Amino acid sequence: MLEPLYWGISWILLQWHALWNFAFQGGQFLVTNWDWVLAIVFLVLTIRTALFPVFVKQIKSQRAMQALAPQIKSLQEKHKGDRETLQKEMMELYRREKANPLMGCLPMLVQIPVMFSLYHVLRHLNPERHDATKRLYGWTVGLFDSASHAKLFGAPIAASFKSSAHDLASMHANGGTVKVVAGILVAIMIATTYLTSRQMILKTGWAEDPQQKMMQRLMLYGIPVSLLVSGTVFPIGVVIYWTTTWPASPAPARRPRPRPAARRRSRPAPVR
Repeated sequence: MLEPLYWGISWILLQWHALWNFAFQGGQFLVTNWDWVLAIVFLVLTIRTALFPVFVKQIKSQRAMQALAPQIKSLQEKHKGDRETLQKEMMELYRREKANPLMGCLPMLVQIPVMFSLYHVLRHLNPERHDATKRLYGWTVGLFDSASHAKLFGAPIAASFKSSAHDLASMHANGGTVKVVAGILVAIMIATTYLTSRQMILKTGWAEDPQQKMMQRLMLYGIPVSLLVSGTVFPIGVVIYWTTTWPASPAPARRPRPRPAARRRSRPAPVR
């Protein structure tokens, strides 16, 4: 089902690698293959450009939900204690005003298949694979071998915090170095995810709608906690992708400020 996405992610990654490999001539700096690391970073920028219409819809939805906040609060006060009627009235309000409280999570949900595809492609980078397998998704044997040994500060981008000793040996990697680099990146990934979500909530305020408020809590607390577990399994390249993606989320719409009442200019009394 995701096979076309594997091919698409691989193609974009290889195009950016070709550009940066030409710029760096395939060399290392600070024990890092920057041609592969930057290829992942610019994969993020490519995906964000493709998803720009989705982010525009997210901002419009946030503005619509902010405009509906007084009506939502009024409904909550009117139907206090009658949750079924409240939900029915709120769904009718969303339908009438063409607002969707779940639209704020759409960009993140759309990017999950992309992250999974990159995860699949990077996990595929095992130097012990046969040449025929290395050519999957448009790769050449040379590019496959280069990527499978590419490093970030000495840790292969295809390795993870929980990589086995056998896999690390095939990548010519030091287990301690991989754990340190992966641990630092996972910590940064969790911190940036939490701080970005917190900043968005502080700018827009906590939602009046219980459903939307639950989604805000999920983004603020649930996702960082889940990353604490899944981040140890992600290849370092996927952690780079997530860490680069999350802080670049578009700034949410600010609450509309009430306009000051226009002052009536006093006309001078006519001279008689």
